[in-house]
Amino acid sequence: MVARLLDEDPEGAYGYSRVALRLASRVAAVREAAGFAAYANQKYGEALAEFRAAKRMTGNVDLWPVMADCERGLERPEKALDMAGAPEVHKLDKAGQVEMRLVAAGARRDLGQLDAAIVTLQSPELAANSVQPWTARLRYAYADALLAAGRESEAREWFAKAVEADRDGSTDASDRLAELDGVEFVDAMAGDTDEAENDQVPAPETPKADEAEDEAQAQAQAQDEAQAEAEAQDENENENDKD
Repeated sequence: MVARLLDEDPEGAYGYSRVALRLASRVAAVREAAGFAAYANQKYGEALAEFRAAKRMTGNVDLWPVMADCERGLERPEKALDMAGAPEVHKLDKAGQVEMRLVAAGARRDLGQLDAAIVTLQSPELAANSVQPWTARLRYAYADALLAAGRESEAREWFAKAVEADRDGSTDASDRLAELDGVEFVDAMAGDTDEAENDQVPAPETPKADEAEDEAQAQAQAQDEAQAEAEAQDENENENDKD
């Protein structure tokens, strides 16, 4: 349940994880899930504690990169860099090593070391033409670091490469590329709404109640005057007939 809710409802996932912890705190998978739920809600201290507990239970180092990223979240980038150079990194698979490289580059940027961040990301995985699950994120991070360093033309090239690798839309590389190219997106639905509003013919104004009443009184008065005039004319004609 926690894993299913992480993307669509992080707060709900966190709530479920706390319940699971009360019921099965000695299960490594529960501690790991609780760690990811806390991480998704930016509760980095809690997340780090749960990841450490899961690592102690299993002896597995797969969580090492996300543990280092928790150190970044706790504003301890130096600690994250120490973890990037620890022996545990050599035990990670290729995906884990790339993730560790991304975390280390982020820590360098946290410290204002843009050039060092760029160098950290330069690797055989970045230069490879083959597309792996981590390729889009690695290229995106490299492009973003280049842009932050003022190397816009190179950044554009790598954002374009990130778009090529981002088959599932895990990054906003296409938006960043369009922004660099000066492309502005127009909300077509908003335009249709405006046109529909402009095409509407305004309804004729209905006379106010007072105006309608005045008009009715004027008509009644005119009828009375016409009737009085007709009666007066009849009387005159009758008098003339008598004469």
